[in-house]
Amino acid sequence: MPKKTGILGGTFNPLHIGHLIMANEAYHALSLDEVRFMPSAKPPHKINHAIESNEHRINMVQLAIEHIPYFKIELIEFERSGISFTYDTIVQLKKREPETEFYFIIGGDMIDYLPSWSRIDELVKEVQFVGIMRPGFEGETSYPILKLQTPFIDLSSTVIRERIKKRIDVTFLLPEKVYNYITKEELYES
Repeated sequence: MPKKTGILGGTFNPLHIGHLIMANEAYHALSLDEVRFMPSAKPPHKINHAIESNEHRINMVQLAIEHIPYFKIELIEFERSGISFTYDTIVQLKKREPETEFYFIIGGDMIDYLPSWSRIDELVKEVQFVGIMRPGFEGETSYPILKLQTPFIDLSSTVIRERIKKRIDVTFLLPEKVYNYITKEELYES
């Protein structure tokens, strides 16, 4: 029986409890063996955005998941240069691990943007997409997506960065170790 691995990609700038909830819900609903958090090295849709250093983002992911045995970190996008296109990443993962069945976990809001993804028609043949549904987004698509209804928290990394910048409390929005790391490293303050 193939290993069933969920992949949750993102900039994780920073990783927050919404990411953890999505990963955990997919893990249990699909009886996955593990979920890997895959920080994007150079996401094509955020080329002109300010993103914390790779080192900080990787450290925050590791701190957030270190106590959960079925959560791992996947650094494949840092092993190659250039823009991180999901198609290239999935092909590389499948070549590295031919016996693994991959499930690519996305927020329901991203389903609406799938037509703009690079090589999407080929990508949906390579990996099973899993959409974590969110209120306010239709999630209607002709692409084969497994849709999961899960507890929802309307939270984004952008909101957290803005709150930190304005010195508004973010307690309970981030894992405690991530919050402590951000404070110690003085991230997102300006």
